[in-house]
Amino acid sequence: MELQVIEKDDTSLSIEISGEDHTFMNVLKGALLETDGVDAATYDMNPEQSGGQTDPILTIKTESGTDALDALEAGAQYVIEKADTFEAAYEDAAA
Repeated sequence: MELQVIEKDDTSLSIEISGEDHTFMNVLKGALLETDGVDAATYDMNPEQSGGQTDPILTIKTESGTDALDALEAGAQYVIEKADTFEAAYEDAAA
């Protein structure tokens, strides 16, 4: 996975996430929408409407005082925690 910042200011971030698809992007977007200080999170990966772009571009808008990169880190950490919880529950059920 490669990340490339497209645009960033105090309360917004647009970042290209190479090699990912709707599965990962929907999970990350959902986690971001549950993150304190995040007003909006969306992604675009429609090449026909995006001038040929195929890798998803994630856009985050935050409240004043919440850095968008910090929000992305918190959202990613939430995804990790949920995946770990799911893995533990699966292993318990399989045992």
